[in-house]
Amino acid sequence: MEMIYKDYLISDDKSKLDKQVILDFLVQSYWANRRPQERILRSIENSHCFGVYHNDKQIAFARVVTDNATVYYLCDVFVLKEYQGQGIGKKLVEQIVNSDEYEWMSGILGTLDAHSLYEQYGFERDLERSMRRIPQGRKTM
Repeated sequence: MEMIYKDYLISDDKSKLDKQVILDFLVQSYWANRRPQERILRSIENSHCFGVYHNDKQIAFARVVTDNATVYYLCDVFVLKEYQGQGIGKKLVEQIVNSDEYEWMSGILGTLDAHSLYEQYGFERDLERSMRRIPQGRKTM
C-alpha cells in the first residue's frame, strides 16, 4: 500500500523503514521507553508497519499487530516533532483504519494523550471493559 498525502509518501513497504529513526523515537516515548531495542526491532519484524516519508526521510510510523481475521492492535504511532500539526498523523491513522485489510476488523489501541485523534476514526474509550497486563520484569528472550 502506498499513497501520497501532500508532499508525503505513506507506505507499508518495510524495506523503506529507517529503523534508527524508529528506535530513537520509541526509546524516548512514554509507552516504549522501557522496551529493549532488540524487542523493538523484533516487534517491527513481526508486525504490519507503516512509514511516512518526506523526501525519502522517515518522519512518522505506526505498527499493527493482528490475527488477520477479526482484530488488530494499532500501536507505536508517532510523527516526529518538527512535522506535527500538519495532519500527517491523522492521514496515517485514516489510511490504516479505512484500508480493505482492517476496515471490517475490531481495532484496539492504548493512549494517554491522543483520545480525540483516535475518536475521529471510530475508536471509543472503553475503561469499564479494558484490561491489560504490563510486562513483569526484564527477561531476555
